[in-house]
Amino acid sequence: MAFILRRPFAITATIKQAPKASSTTFRAFHSSPLKQNFFPAARPSNPLPATLSKSRNVFQATFRRAYTQQTIPNPTASGAFRQRLLYGVGIFGATVIGINLIFNRETREDGGMPVYERSYLNDTFMHTGLGIGIIAVAARALHMNGWSYRLMAANPWAVLGIGLVGSIGTMWGAMATPPENYVQKYALWGAFNLTQAALLSPLMFLQPALLARAGLYTLGMMGSIAFVGATAKQEKYLYLGAPLLAGVAIVALSGLAPLVVPATAARTLMVTENIWLYGGLAVFGGFTLYDVQKVLHHARMAERGLMKRDAVNESISLELDFINIFIRMVQILGMQQRRK
Repeated sequence: MAFILRRPFAITATIKQAPKASSTTFRAFHSSPLKQNFFPAARPSNPLPATLSKSRNVFQATFRRAYTQQTIPNPTASGAFRQRLLYGVGIFGATVIGINLIFNRETREDGGMPVYERSYLNDTFMHTGLGIGIIAVAARALHMNGWSYRLMAANPWAVLGIGLVGSIGTMWGAMATPPENYVQKYALWGAFNLTQAALLSPLMFLQPALLARAGLYTLGMMGSIAFVGATAKQEKYLYLGAPLLAGVAIVALSGLAPLVVPATAARTLMVTENIWLYGGLAVFGGFTLYDVQKVLHHARMAERGLMKRDAVNESISLELDFINIFIRMVQILGMQQRRK
């Protein structure tokens, strides 16, 4: 049931909150046509063939764009970039130290992580990174083929139903397949990632810089929390499973609120949006901590022969955590830019 609820439901709301990619460059280019006398006109008695005329126009446009885009370096802008970079590094370092001091006061007492735990954790992280990469590449490809337009124009209830069926079906199929049947398992795992890419492809309407920042912040948040989970005492945070399941149910219901609550109830929608946004960050950050410790717990069980090693199943949980945190980061950054 936890996997059913741990899905991003508010792609449309995120796109509405975040700013669209600017089209000023295209408008400026089309509103300032090239002068016809830039090149000597051809003689009327010897007109240029259509191919040569087209080539000349392309050359003119290329030369014009290259000429007008040359700018003088701005030392103020470079200084502001360095300042923002230093701020980002400082915030990330302070977050890692703060999370480590608050949640990781009691570290492992067994002399460090054993080799089998480290190996299983590395395999899980490798599959998680590979799955996220597949989702990103496939989402971009689907967006370029026009899938995002058709998905945004479709009925949201139909998208929700078909998306849930496809996501849950491929996910449970991959998790139920034994690791020995690796062909079927990886095929279902790949289908699961492609399903996520199809549902997340409308995010490609947003600015690439915003998506890159959201991805960087998500990696920083999950990386710091995963470090805490990997270095904390054994099974210290496994008790969070039940409270996190209750929290994700509340977050999922708040994400569905815009589909059932009337638009006139602005205060209620604002409260539910904050729950979905900031409550979701807390809940899925907790799920990251829980999932990392669960991976280590399963590694110890596999070492004792109580279960089989299955890094694919472990990676699915972390992929869902990443997707949910990433979507909320996109919406938060988009809201901040809209306020400026």
